[in-house]
Amino acid sequence: MAKKEVNTDLWVNDLLKDADILLTAQGSNIKEIDEALKTASKNGKGNVGFPEYCGVVKDFLIVIEDKANIDKQEKYDEKGILDLSPKSVQDYALNGAYFYAKHILENTNYKKAIAFGISGDEKRHIIQPIFLEGREYFTKLPQVESFISFNNENIDEYYVRQILKEDTDEEKTTQELLKDAQELHEYLRNYGNLRDQEKPLVVSGILLALREMEYGNFSIDSLTGDDTKTDGKKIMEAIESNLRRSRVSPETKKDKLITQFKIIEDTPKLNEKDDYLGKTPLKHYTEFLYNKLYRSIRYNNSSEDYLGRFYGEFMSYSGGDGQSLGIVLTPKHICDLFAELINLKPDDVVFDPCCGTGGFLISAMHNMIKKAQNDEQIKNIRANQLHGIELQPYMFTIATTNMILRGDGKSNLICDDFLKKDSNELQLKGATVGMMNPPYSMGKVSPELCELNFIEHLLDSLTKGSKCIVIVPQSSMTGKNTYEKTIKQNILKHHTLEGVIILNINTFYGVGTNPCIAIFTANESHPKSKICKFIDFSDDGYEVRKHIGLVETESAKDKKQHLLDVWHGKIEAQNKFCVKTTVEYEDEWLHSFYYFNDEIPKQEEFEKVVADYLTFEFNMVTHGKEKLFRKDNANE
Repeated sequence: MAKKEVNTDLWVNDLLKDADILLTAQGSNIKEIDEALKTASKNGKGNVGFPEYCGVVKDFLIVIEDKANIDKQEKYDEKGILDLSPKSVQDYALNGAYFYAKHILENTNYKKAIAFGISGDEKRHIIQPIFLEGREYFTKLPQVESFISFNNENIDEYYVRQILKEDTDEEKTTQELLKDAQELHEYLRNYGNLRDQEKPLVVSGILLALREMEYGNFSIDSLTGDDTKTDGKKIMEAIESNLRRSRVSPETKKDKLITQFKIIEDTPKLNEKDDYLGKTPLKHYTEFLYNKLYRSIRYNNSSEDYLGRFYGEFMSYSGGDGQSLGIVLTPKHICDLFAELINLKPDDVVFDPCCGTGGFLISAMHNMIKKAQNDEQIKNIRANQLHGIELQPYMFTIATTNMILRGDGKSNLICDDFLKKDSNELQLKGATVGMMNPPYSMGKVSPELCELNFIEHLLDSLTKGSKCIVIVPQSSMTGKNTYEKTIKQNILKHHTLEGVIILNINTFYGVGTNPCIAIFTANESHPKSKICKFIDFSDDGYEVRKHIGLVETESAKDKKQHLLDVWHGKIEAQNKFCVKTTVEYEDEWLHSFYYFNDEIPKQEEFEKVVADYLTFEFNMVTHGKEKLFRKDNANE
């Protein structure tokens, strides 16, 4: 075997290890498959033959054949059908993978196979999966960058979404969530005449009251529409009881929350029986929330920010995107990605100074708890390692409720103006990770409210060596004016830029922002020789679907794994995906600024350019402009 092909084998083996997939090289430790391979020679003579890797994940046969030369990926006959002649099966990766998978299916009890034809190396390659079922059925699947979609945890979902083309249970749940949010919004509008800011407060207050059902202090049946002790009064008593139980402190913080929730008690229309409903709107909302939302938040271990999603839906149904209220909610998949990009650890202390509904803190909490070693560590994560600031009182109330419902233990959130807080005081929190989605486009109102100023203040507020990760508009990385260029210069003077990742333009669907993720190390000066990574992750496997919004496609897990492998230095990538370079503060800290095409042109591309030139020259000559091509033309 050629040395280059050995290197390809080793690279493929590393990809399998990263995806936690155990296959056998040059054979199989499964007796039935091993017997089939004894007659699987590529020359068709019935002798022994082995693919590069072979094995089983759940009930799927997995077969891999690889070639070092990317030109040896696949070959088709004159009819456009995969060529299964002995020569093509021996020479081409996909042809060989198909041959082995088909042979094993024909000679074992396995019914379904996913075969991979792989060619090239770590930096330039093709990983092409195909699906086989029975003896005849075969379909080509989209190319991938990793095997993450095919491990024990993900392969069933891949099969349902990519091969069967059906919705997964998670997708169905998301669609139901959006439908419920629309329905609840209509109820809040029709039966309560509530303003946009009041709707989520009513929702979050009722959810807190529902928690008291577990302690016998609240019952939906008790909401009778009594004029003496209104339904709102009963809900408020349960809210206050739950805030005490959650040990929300200091007292001023608890009072601020209660003040926000007072609309539940003080709005007459919510407490009067509706003739159509036959009950008060508050009871109707409470029944709806208990059945549709409360049990999901209380007992679901997902990092999904349900209240945040509901809030976003309320805003969209109100005829706006929420920007007038200062709201740009971060999607769940970005919140989860933050934790993975900075390799969040169970002993980290996370600080979000613009916490919105608490999405980053919820994702961070779930990520750290998964990695915790014992119950004591989990308790400490919930009680002491999650901190946030939110300026808007109603958003602060929603975030606090969200964190309490998630069992954070203490809810270390404060309602304050982050930019007015002293960075030295904030450092005393001991935060080792900063996560932030600051208000967008506020620099137009006042220069000091620009995104870069938020970033610098967060960096100053973290302990030395801490990681800071933010999502901001791409324009904030360019330094649009002298003021912003000065901030960029100051950031490099005191902190270190690790890199910037361009995101899908639809990440904040409906908002009209081209976002990126920027990652820094706090309070360590940026060395001149520091190599940063600038990545174009605009193709992230998420797409916009009508009536739903931004949804995850079957390729999203694979694309995310590729991003993480490149970011953490496990693999190399082409410049069109990742450029590694030193930086200056005057630079635009974006992939497009540093990108250069490092791909070697293919023969057909060269031939096309030559053909285009000759066509151009012929056209000029036929139109009497042959002098353009004379050798002495330059001297005329």
